Amino acid sequence: MLTITQALYDQIVAHARADHPDEACGVIAGPEGSDRPERFVPMLNAARSPTFYEFDSADLLKLYRELDDRDEEPVVVYHSHTATEAYPSRTDITYANEPGAHYVLVSTADTDGAGPFQFRSYRIVDGEVTEEDVRVV
Repeated sequence: MLTITQALYDQIVAHARADHPDEACGVIAGPEGSDRPERFVPMLNAARSPTFYEFDSADLLKLYRELDDRDEEPVVVYHSHTATEAYPSRTDITYANEPGAHYVLVSTADTDGAGPFQFRSYRIVDGEVTEEDVRVV
């Protein structure tokens, strides 16, 4: 289960809405080994695409150096889908390289009639996708 604060939840959703119609992406860092998302780190979608996201390589290198310096790790890796449901695509699964992270997807498309977005979390390990509950505190 992903436990996330309302403030972090709101920041992810706001980033997804602000970058629409392109996909938004970013990380929430937390103390190493804690599974506790604490620090919101929005990233630039270098692909600037409505169907694909890619972290800028220079920004990613800077992020990982910063994480090392602060004894943090990526607890959440998030991105948005602009025209489809919040479920990992084949590309998302292929590029999921943080086996300990929660992969959050936000859909800014109203694909299910349940409202303007979906917020869902997954574990992706060795190509296997498992949806998990999200608890907002």
